[in-house]
Amino acid sequence: MAKSKDSAPSGHVNLRMLAEHLELSQTTVSLVLNNSPSAKSIPLETRTRVTEAADRLNYRPNYFARSLRQSRSMSVGVLAPDLSEGYFTSVMGGVVQELTRAAYFYFTACHDWKPELIEQYPRMLVERAVDGFLLLNTPADDIAVPVPVVAISAHSAVENVTNIVLDHHQAVSLALLHLHQLGHRRIAFMRGPQAIPDSEYRWQSIQQVAGEIGFRIDPAHVIRIDTESWSMKTGYHPMAPEIGYKPMKALLEKSRDFTAIFCFNDIAAIGAIRALKDAGLTVPGDVSVVGFDDIQSAAYSTPSLTTVRQPLVAMGQRGAQVLLERIANREAEFPAEIVMAPELVIRESTGPAPVAAKA
Repeated sequence: MAKSKDSAPSGHVNLRMLAEHLELSQTTVSLVLNNSPSAKSIPLETRTRVTEAADRLNYRPNYFARSLRQSRSMSVGVLAPDLSEGYFTSVMGGVVQELTRAAYFYFTACHDWKPELIEQYPRMLVERAVDGFLLLNTPADDIAVPVPVVAISAHSAVENVTNIVLDHHQAVSLALLHLHQLGHRRIAFMRGPQAIPDSEYRWQSIQQVAGEIGFRIDPAHVIRIDTESWSMKTGYHPMAPEIGYKPMKALLEKSRDFTAIFCFNDIAAIGAIRALKDAGLTVPGDVSVVGFDDIQSAAYSTPSLTTVRQPLVAMGQRGAQVLLERIANREAEFPAEIVMAPELVIRESTGPAPVAAKA
């Protein structure tokens, strides 16, 4: 029986050095460490020697050499505008579940809507041999990579990109019909920043649904989250409630002739509620507020927030599943778009329109 050498190799131990130390062939050591079915033919004692020596010498496989042999690195890149609580946290919860189950590693990069980073990060991740990309709220239009791409909430009409999107028409219908049934006819709207792909699609749906139910949108009651305020360059977090507080405060300085507001997301809605309270108005007594997303804190704000729930965790799961399927079947055809269904969650922030407003 072959004995291992007395002196252990120093420094980083590669496969050749480990095999020489054990006085075994590299093939034998590789079969054991990769848990190959062929390793069953190797005596148990030898297999034990190999695994114990690998642990003792802190052997780590050559990652890039192995990925070249397998034509797969078992890693993906995830690009997102920010890494904040709310949308990103929930979507990534689903992504991580699926990637972990598939034994996939992931690199996460935050581009903060900086064009140079949106261009640079994909290139850097390709150099790290990722097998595919997940884009969260990040358009795929200007991202050219030689690997499969799945975009969540990006609405990118790009060849070979699968989009996971919400049914915005249904989402808006749920919110506006709820307010309409409560007697609200003068509704304000807080649009999302131009940089966010969902913003324009949701606004288009708002206009369509308003037409379907015979509701007139007053341009004087349409406000927008400022693109600059969304950026981290302003000195506060892009997902802080201030993104909703400032435009709501500005609207109240011009007009109070509305009984409800439909906000772009929950964080903005929480900021809007504070602005209303600071102006001496009650929620929902004077103004009802509807958010969007159903982030974890929505149920615990004061009042708790009525919101349109995006199935964010499920969207993350589905996005990761499709990406892994595309990686495993590079030649197969996949749909350009997979649509997810929303849900209305009614809480304390909405109530009947004031009696005077109904008259």
